Amino acid sequence: MNRQKDLDKYILDHIDDEDPILNELDRETHLKVLGARMISGHLQGQVLTMLSKMIGPKNILELGTYTGYSAICLAKGLQEGGKLVTIEVDDELESLAQKYFKKAGLQDKIEQRIGSALDIIPTLNKPFDLVFLDADKREYLDYYNLLIYRLESGAYILADNTLWSGKVLDKPKADDWQTLGILEFNEAIKKDHRVEKVILPLRDGMTLIRKK
Repeated sequence: MNRQKDLDKYILDHIDDEDPILNELDRETHLKVLGARMISGHLQGQVLTMLSKMIGPKNILELGTYTGYSAICLAKGLQEGGKLVTIEVDDELESLAQKYFKKAGLQDKIEQRIGSALDIIPTLNKPFDLVFLDADKREYLDYYNLLIYRLESGAYILADNTLWSGKVLDKPKADDWQTLGILEFNEAIKKDHRVEKVILPLRDGMTLIRKK
C-alpha cells in the first residue's frame, strides 16, 4: 500500500505543476463542500486537459459540474471561439463554480446550466466534439442513449468512475442502483459496435469512447 502511495506521489512529482487556481479550488472544495473526494484533482485534471488539447474540440458538453475543476481543465483545450456547456443538478454549487470560472478567465467560454441532464440534453442544438460524463451513475446509459445520435463521427465521450471503486467485480445488491447503473453502462458500451472504446485504470476508471 505504501508503495502505491509512493508511486502516486512520484507521478504527481513528474507531471506539470497544478494550476494555482485549480489548487485553490481544490482546497476550497475540501473545506466547504460535502463529498469533496468527487473532485477530479491534479492527475485526472491534467489528463482531461491533455485529451482536450489533443482532440481540439469546438464544443464540449460536461454532465456533472460539481465545483468546476474538470470544466476548467477541459475548457483549456477548446478551439478559438469554442464553448463548454456544463450541467449540474445541485444549484447550491453554482456560485462556487462560477467564481473559479471567472478566476481562470473562462467565464465567456463556459456556460453553466442547472437542472436534470436528461431534461436539458434534448434542448441543446449544437454538435459536441467531446462529452465528459460524471453525473448520476444510475443514468449513465440514459445520457449515452440521448447523446450518441447527436454526435458526429470522430466525436469522443469520456465516462468517469467506470470501475466504481472495484465494485464492478462483485455481484451488486439489488438496491445498489449506482453500481447497477455503471455495470449496465459498461456492458452496453462493450456491445455497441458504433463506437471504439477503452477503459483506463485512472483513479476510479475512465472509459474513452470514440464514435466511428
